[in-house]
Amino acid sequence: MQPKVSFVIPCYKLAHLLPECIESILSQTYGNFEILIMDDCSPDNTPEVAQSFADPRVIHVRNEPNLGHLRNYNKGIEMARGEYIWLISADDRLRRNDALERYVSAMDANPTAGFAFCPGVGLQNGQETCVLGYSVQGSSDRLIQGHDLFLKLLQGNSILAAAGMVRRRTYEKAGSFPLDLPFSGDWYLWLLFSLHFDAVYIAEPLVNYRYHEMAMSNVLAQDDASICSRNDMVLLWRVYGYVEMLRDQDLLRHCTDALAAFYGDHLASKPYRGGARVSMTMKEFEASLAEHSVHVDDARIRSRAFAVAADRFYWAGQLSLAREFCGRALREDPWNASVWMKYLLLRAGRAGTYLRQCNIKLKQILSPSQRPRATSSGS
Repeated sequence: MQPKVSFVIPCYKLAHLLPECIESILSQTYGNFEILIMDDCSPDNTPEVAQSFADPRVIHVRNEPNLGHLRNYNKGIEMARGEYIWLISADDRLRRNDALERYVSAMDANPTAGFAFCPGVGLQNGQETCVLGYSVQGSSDRLIQGHDLFLKLLQGNSILAAAGMVRRRTYEKAGSFPLDLPFSGDWYLWLLFSLHFDAVYIAEPLVNYRYHEMAMSNVLAQDDASICSRNDMVLLWRVYGYVEMLRDQDLLRHCTDALAAFYGDHLASKPYRGGARVSMTMKEFEASLAEHSVHVDDARIRSRAFAVAADRFYWAGQLSLAREFCGRALREDPWNASVWMKYLLLRAGRAGTYLRQCNIKLKQILSPSQRPRATSSGS
């Protein structure tokens, strides 16, 4: 029977966690699926574990030689026969036995949706921790317009890879994982998907995301955080170029602002997972801008990047650098009233700092959702 859903489970050195993942799928109330265990030439006993499941829906695929995680993902997606494709790592799992039924029902009821997702709950040392706040998109199930989700995703990845079930034609429209983005490939695809399709959001956390040393995002971040930073920069410029081809000027301005935020964060030293920080000098900033900005509004990126950096320095207590970058921002855009106000308050010394803190507290009272933008990576 043709499966409705294909689970693609990449597995490398995760044989000890693979059973939990597979059992969480086999226990689902909705049963029309296949499970492709994409064993990337793992040196452990993954073949034995995979073959221990006496269920014809479980298929073990052994790569010889090792393909690397992105090629392995793409191979699994190409092999999948289902209308819906759910890519979930061997170290993650579904946390309710009706998760798949709810996903399929929601997607069948919303033909304009290209994918579905939900929040996740952390899993550490075999115990659930808490709902991952960055993955929460609201308190009720809903159809999210692609345009709205795209704007949110430009601020950072807020969709767990393990939580996404994707319609086959969505991959056919947007493509598969880009091989040069080992850290940011899923974020890139969510952005492209949302440019073309709406998304189903299920508010209840139905997946577990496991924290451990072998988790792919941890491995990449700990190996060299600058790889993560370069991935993010390439991603944002590539998305900018994609949107430029669509000739959507409103989205293009938002892409420009996302690039400015990236540069501003790095001019002030951006923290990544594991505590590593990645900084960018002014010389590196200008060189990057010269390399990439063929059609972009350079002055807009500079002014907004400097303003972001000024805010970061302010919150870090580095007031002299905050003043310096406010000044840089105003030289690029002398009509920016918000930056002028911050600059004048910085020039006023302690009295200005006190007034700015009072203003922030007042805004928080009037609008509790407004907080200083986080600088840590949500990937």
